[in-house]
Amino acid sequence: MTSFSTPNPNPMVGAVVVKNGQIIGEGFHPKPGDPHAEVFALRDAGENAAGGTVYVNLEPCNHYGRTPPCTEALIAARVAKVVVGMVDPNPLVSGKGLAKLEDAGIEVIVGVEETACRRLNEAFCHRILHHQCFGILKYAMTLDGKIATSTGHSAWVTGTTSRQLVHQTRAGCDAVIVGGNTVRRDNPHLTIHQATGRNPLRVVMSRNLHLPQEANLWDVQVAPTLVFTEWGKNPSLQAELRSKGVEVLELSPLSPAQVMEVLYERQLSSILWECGGVLGAQAIREGVIQKVMAFMAPKIIGGVSAASPVGDLGLEKMSDALLLESVILRQVDQDILVEGYLNYGGQK
Repeated sequence: MTSFSTPNPNPMVGAVVVKNGQIIGEGFHPKPGDPHAEVFALRDAGENAAGGTVYVNLEPCNHYGRTPPCTEALIAARVAKVVVGMVDPNPLVSGKGLAKLEDAGIEVIVGVEETACRRLNEAFCHRILHHQCFGILKYAMTLDGKIATSTGHSAWVTGTTSRQLVHQTRAGCDAVIVGGNTVRRDNPHLTIHQATGRNPLRVVMSRNLHLPQEANLWDVQVAPTLVFTEWGKNPSLQAELRSKGVEVLELSPLSPAQVMEVLYERQLSSILWECGGVLGAQAIREGVIQKVMAFMAPKIIGGVSAASPVGDLGLEKMSDALLLESVILRQVDQDILVEGYLNYGGQK
């Protein structure tokens, strides 16, 4: 399937119907309010779905929301077996859909490729279980841990392939956050460029609102932009930004945790932090970063004053270091990507 799914705040779900070793139906959930993946797959299979096996990455729902329960559609289609990647963490669903299918005489197998299925919907699971957005801190650094030279020059740390992967990552996120320094220094677009998908909400955090009057982020015809600042800061620029269609919200005190709470209330799930070291460290200290994507380029630039990807965390001993779990190393052309999940060890 080549269509792009944007189901947030719903999970990403795909389903196929198999019979006699052949795929006879497939579908995915495109957006809230539309039928779920199983329904599209059953429609595609038609009457041939009877006696077939349905493969779906997430437990079929068993409750009425914007659409009827998928369990009823599966039962009505008289499928013989349902293979499920993972149980739905949503308390409205968890285990109930599986039980309904088994009660109807349908064979159910659970936990096939479960790790991959959980990773696919890690933001959805985190939102459901912890009632907060899923934060991803992404940065690119040299072999000696620098994100820019001593003069602040940072284009480009990594290669073209790594930057394309970042664009793909943005397409899978609901918002991308930067600080004022990034806007002033880099004048970024924060779009997906040539990647398939849709541009995320672009978010700027600037405590004093010392931002340029002209910037790529103020072009909301490309993608929406939301600026957070503190109460009463730079009212003339606030008015100018609003006249351009940029949304400006005032929070005092302005903090990563407060920003993430606003985004959570707006039904966003996956948030990509592409900020500098100071704001990144604050986000980690406030516990709003769950995943790290660190691109490392085979370059050395040195410089005592050259910026590092994460600022001061207040940790004094190596034994206090925050650890990454479930780490994956991947070579991206000449660069190395390190992905893992932060273990706060009770410090959050």
